[in-house]
Amino acid sequence: MNLQALRQERRKWLTWKNIAPLQQAIAALPDPVVTQVYLTDAVGVELDPEFEAEYGAQIEQTARLLMPWRKGPFRIGNLFIDSEWQSQIKYNLLAPHVDLRDKVVGDIGCNNGYYLFRMQTHAPARLIGFDPSAHYYSQFQFLNRFLQADIVYEMLGVEHVGYYETKFDTVFCLGVLYHRPDPVGTLKSLFRGLNPGGELILDTFMIDGEEEVCLTPRGRYSKIGNVYFIPTVSALTNWCLRAGFEHIEVLAIRKTDSYEQRRTEWIASESLEDFLDPNDPKKTVEGYPAPKRVYIRARAALQ
Repeated sequence: MNLQALRQERRKWLTWKNIAPLQQAIAALPDPVVTQVYLTDAVGVELDPEFEAEYGAQIEQTARLLMPWRKGPFRIGNLFIDSEWQSQIKYNLLAPHVDLRDKVVGDIGCNNGYYLFRMQTHAPARLIGFDPSAHYYSQFQFLNRFLQADIVYEMLGVEHVGYYETKFDTVFCLGVLYHRPDPVGTLKSLFRGLNPGGELILDTFMIDGEEEVCLTPRGRYSKIGNVYFIPTVSALTNWCLRAGFEHIEVLAIRKTDSYEQRRTEWIASESLEDFLDPNDPKKTVEGYPAPKRVYIRARAALQ
C-alpha cells in the first residue's frame, strides 16, 4: 500500500467546502503567547493576559466554528471547551494499567487528540494518532497551535495500521471496534501493527452473558447507525485470539452514564440521555441493552 500517495490524497480533504473555512480560521490565528501548559483532566494552556485580551474573542470564535467537540475537555486561557465526553474518566481508568515510557504509542481513532496530549506525561518515545476525519484533524490543529505537542497525526484509518511504516509497542483503540463491519479483520490490522510483545488497549461496547455470542443490531443502536457487532466478553476474547493476540486481560467493565457523556453547548445536538428509553434507562430507545463498555489488554507474543 502506497501510504504516501494516500496521505497526499487525503490532504485534499482539507479543501472541502465544509472544512476549508475551518482551515482558514486556524491559519488566521496569531502566534500564541503561552505561559503555562496543563496536561491534566482539562488539557490546556494559560495565556499571557495582554495576548488574551486582544485575541480571546477570535480564539473562541474559531473554537465554536470547530463544533461539535466530542472529546475533551480543553481550556485555552479563559475559554473552557466543555466537550460531550468527559474523556478524563476513560483516560484515568486506563492510565494505571499502562507503562508508556520510551515506547512508540499509537492512538487509533484519536479524534482531536485528547488522549495523546495526556499521554505526554508518560514520556513515550513517540506518539502517533490515526483518524481519517478532516474535522477532528482540524480540531487537533487548533489545539496544537497552543499546546505545541510533538505528536504525529495521520488522517488514516485502522485498516492502515498493519501497513504503517512504524511498528508500535502500545496501540490504543478506544470506541472504534463496534463501528467496523469486520471486527476480526480490524483486530488483525492492529495486531500486524505491533512489535513482538506489543500490547493493544481496547474498549468496545459489550453485552452481558457467558456465551460466545454477540448482538447484531438490525438498524441503529443507541441512535448510532454504524454499530455492527456488540459481543460478550467471551466472544471478544475469541475475536482477539483469532487475530493472533495472546494473554487477553479484562481491565474494567463500565456502564456509560450521563456524567461521562452528556449534551453541552459545545455539541448542540443529542447525547446519551436522548439515546436511552425514557421509561427504562437500562435500554436504548431501540430496546437493546443500554451502552456498557469493556476495557481489555491483549498482547502479541514476544516472537
